[in-house]
Amino acid sequence: MARAQGARAQMALAFETTYGTPPASGYTRMPFASATLGAEQPLLNSELLGYGRDPLPPIKDAVTSDGDVVVPIDAEAFGFWLKAAFGNPTTTGASAPYSHQFQSGAWALPSMSIETGMPEVPRYAMYSGCVLDQLSWQMQRSGLLTATARLVAQGETVGAATSAGTPTTLDLQRFGHFNGSIKRNGVDLGNVVSAEITYANNLDRIETIRADGRIDGADPSIAALTGRIEVRFADQTLVTQAINGDPCAMEFAYVLPSGESFTFTVHAVYLPRPRIEIAGPQGVQATFDWQAARDATVGRMCTATLINAMEAY
Repeated sequence: MARAQGARAQMALAFETTYGTPPASGYTRMPFASATLGAEQPLLNSELLGYGRDPLPPIKDAVTSDGDVVVPIDAEAFGFWLKAAFGNPTTTGASAPYSHQFQSGAWALPSMSIETGMPEVPRYAMYSGCVLDQLSWQMQRSGLLTATARLVAQGETVGAATSAGTPTTLDLQRFGHFNGSIKRNGVDLGNVVSAEITYANNLDRIETIRADGRIDGADPSIAALTGRIEVRFADQTLVTQAINGDPCAMEFAYVLPSGESFTFTVHAVYLPRPRIEIAGPQGVQATFDWQAARDATVGRMCTATLINAMEAY
């Protein structure tokens, strides 16, 4: 009997025309490191009395379909997660390389159908009505560069054969921490030890009463863009900004030698006043838990630009 192994797991993704309806074709094979996407239905203990000390059978509760997918930040596949987070991009370029610009502030977000497959069992689970709730990643000096996409799905359908057909395979060109840089107001920001970026759509689940137990949708509410930068304390620039309460623009970027790039620009970053601690004889570090807001001049909170050889998303 075959046993399921993560090494043989597969994932395919396609954007939906109608929320909750998986497309018949158009799936793309997605690289991923791990996934907790799934459906669960807890049991409720019986509260009834009068039948002795042994409990009565439990009752099924509502079905919840959600989870996280850890994906590499790369030049092509990551654009699908950016589209899920921000909506359709504005693409420019008559030929490769193409520039795809994703902007925050969209009132509606696209939904996806995502199939995870375990061919040994076989088990192919199709999650329809997937909407991206949160996208986050870290910048550091070394290690593997991945992002975590938190999803809210409408439901799960499990079959013994794939419903995604033969997915399109992308050219995996992965960014690394070595390719990263951080700028503040267009100037390289030095002495940065690590950085965290989290964009959240703060989805509102529409939990209406239905015969199938599924939600009616997941609507985006006020977005949030937060993060953290940890720096070696070498000057007063960031502390002065925090005290004055002025915003700055911050740019988190990755560039490959072949020309592909991913640039995430936060147009108005507000810094809190940090506590400067001297923990011992080692270097002094300061941590800023920043928040972003809509920039009045640009008219949005952030812009993500992905330059690659893909013509469209």
